[in-house]
Parts: sequence; C-alpha cells; structure tokens
Amino acid sequence: VQLQASGGGLVQAGGSLNLSCAIAGGTSSVFPKGWFRQAPGKEREFVAGITWNGDRTSYSDSVKGRFVISRDNAQNRLYLQMNSLKPEDTGVYYCAGDQSRTTVPMTLESWYDSWGQGTQVTVSS
Repeated sequence: VQLQASGGGLVQAGGSLNLSCAIAGGTSSVFPKGWFRQAPGKEREFVAGITWNGDRTSYSDSVKGRFVISRDNAQNRLYLQMNSLKPEDTGVYYCAGDQSRTTVPMTLESWYDSWGQGTQVTVSS
C-alpha cells in the first residue's frame, strides 16, 4: 500500500508547516502512524509516532515540544504540525504505516511496511 505525504515547503526559521498523509488510491486496512525524516547526507530517522487509534504518541527528543502528531481516525489520515522550525529540521519527511493495532507508538523503521514518497521541508535561517 502506498501512502501519500503532502504539505512540505520552504519556510523561515521559527515558522510552521503542517504535513498530512493519506492512503493513495482510497481506503485500506493500513493505518498511517509514523513520521520519519532524512536530511542530506544522513540516515533516515524517527520523528514522531502515534497509535492506530490516536491515544498515545511518541516524539524524538529533537522535536519534542515543537511538533505534534495526530490522526483523523474517520478519514484514516495522519498529520504532523511542525512549529518553531529550525534549519536542522530540513529534510525529506516520510509517513509510514502498517496494519497492526499496537498499544504503543512504533518508533523503528523496520516495524512499518507501507511508506509514502516523502515531502521536502526546507527551513532557512
């Protein structure tokens, strides 16, 4: 199942962006539940995760207090509200999902089996 991320762009430091992720092509049993990012020359890293029903969240230390992950369960969409953006937040942001109904957010790439194509976020200083 392919996920589709959108909402990236160019923003000045201190600004905000809201990313969204949906199932490409319609409905699916996959739940979009995680956001990862990859900066130029670096490995992809976990940013934020949420349980399938939206009741628990997890964040990397670098974004905690600035980013908020959420889910629209009715439409099976995933969001990432990014505030107080910094130049080091620049990268390609990927959403990830799977069909499991775990009670804790999934933080490892290997736990996900569906990915989006990524959306570019660039934060200028």
